[in-house]
Amino acid sequence: MPGVTLREALELPTFRRAAPEVVAGAAGTGRAIRWVHATERPDVRQLLREGDLLLTMGTGLPGDDDAAGLVSFVDELADVGSAGVVVELGRRWGSALPDALVGACERHGVPLVVLARETRFAALAQEIGERVVDRQLAELREAQRVHETFTELSNELAGPVDVLRAVQRLADAPVVVENAQHRPLDYFAGPDEGDGFLDGWPARSRRVEVAGRTGWDPANGWLVTRLGTTDRSWGRLVIGSPEAPSQRLVAVAERAASALALHRLHDRDRGTLMRRTHLELLTGLGEEPGSDDVRRRCELAGFPVHRRGLTGVVVRGRVGAVPQVDLDEVAATVVRAAHALRLPALVSEVERDLRVLVSTSPGADADDLVDRLAARVLAHHDVVVAAGRTAPDRTGVARTVAEAGQVADAAPQARREQDPDVHRLADLHLRGLLALLGEDERVRLFVERELGPLQEHDRADGSRTDLLAALRALVLHPSSKTEAAASLHLSRAAFYDRLARIESILDADLDDPDVRVSLHVAVVADELFGGRAK
Repeated sequence: MPGVTLREALELPTFRRAAPEVVAGAAGTGRAIRWVHATERPDVRQLLREGDLLLTMGTGLPGDDDAAGLVSFVDELADVGSAGVVVELGRRWGSALPDALVGACERHGVPLVVLARETRFAALAQEIGERVVDRQLAELREAQRVHETFTELSNELAGPVDVLRAVQRLADAPVVVENAQHRPLDYFAGPDEGDGFLDGWPARSRRVEVAGRTGWDPANGWLVTRLGTTDRSWGRLVIGSPEAPSQRLVAVAERAASALALHRLHDRDRGTLMRRTHLELLTGLGEEPGSDDVRRRCELAGFPVHRRGLTGVVVRGRVGAVPQVDLDEVAATVVRAAHALRLPALVSEVERDLRVLVSTSPGADADDLVDRLAARVLAHHDVVVAAGRTAPDRTGVARTVAEAGQVADAAPQARREQDPDVHRLADLHLRGLLALLGEDERVRLFVERELGPLQEHDRADGSRTDLLAALRALVLHPSSKTEAAASLHLSRAAFYDRLARIESILDADLDDPDVRVSLHVAVVADELFGGRAK
């Protein structure tokens, strides 16, 4: 809840009766007023503090012929960060203020208000002061509410989902937790479910840098808080905040970040021995597949690796799913399903993903077993299940696990009727190919070449048009431009106009099959890899 601003104060009854007019520094009227002082002293540096509003009749200020003195007076106001200066006409100046005073306030962005009618400064200061105190008390009550909310969550040992629900409730805004690679891990929508808050997320997030632990990005309207330490940051918490955030919202973000970090620490410490052991074994197989020690430890854990097929599987909660999945519960379901199928499996959690490695005997249909495992899990949880190709021995463990992660990244987030239970490279077609290429620099250069002009146009054009969205709609609805236009809630005429602008900017014919395919590939690559060309 922001403090009382000068813009709000100008609407108060006492102010309105004095016929106020902002004659300079109008852009600064949104600043919060800390307190109100009335004085005729020209040396205000020692009197005022940041956010103070000055009331004066001007009788003690330098004369009209002392432009330097008036400028020096405004310089002091700007130096202390004054919320503005209010001058009552009549005692010193009749109908207008000196140009030097007005000009200096405009240069510094210090709001300058003239009162055409006489008023009691004491009444004006009291009315504004009461509003300031009321707002401060309200902020204290809200701060207490924030404190009590997170104290209760701490006492209840609440998990990340509960913490994020509390943030959503307190902020009344969308909330996202992303990992260090800018991939959203959890998302709770704001009041407007169709706000498109996650659209183009990785690309937008990579461009956002804030100084310190918490900062506000006005371009996206994000309040961003680092998760973890400066040296070991594991992600960020993002809260939608189109306007500059209040201290209360900053407190919510930082208390939530602390709660998430504490839960992460506790979760690591209190995790079951099985999950910790499985992660160590999976890491060992990936880094030292030929190690006899790792092989013996796997056998002791009931996970045979000698002459066995090994298949990597990634299980991931869908971003934006309601309700959010509890990864602990999903892990328990995976373990139960593997046990029921008599399928040896290592189950571990890494960055809000479940990484699973299953072991199958020679001649067994590994894909069928993974499908049956996934079916049991999907019966209870709305998750994405992705599998890598089965490795014939331990040397392929790192590849199959990495491939499963790439497939999970490429798989559509929204579940569709035609989707298989388990996503594999063969099912993803173009997305699968691009997932295999992964970080290839040539893919980035291709996206930059194909889409760069449109991205530059959209950034320069702001929110008036989104030509990249129009192109995406076109390639995703190749058989019907009417459906493409409808997906953007545009008329056919407006959609055709955007297509014409795209052709002009790219100097390309969108009806040319080669052009259409090339742009389609670039759009999908941009979505998968976060627009690194930007």
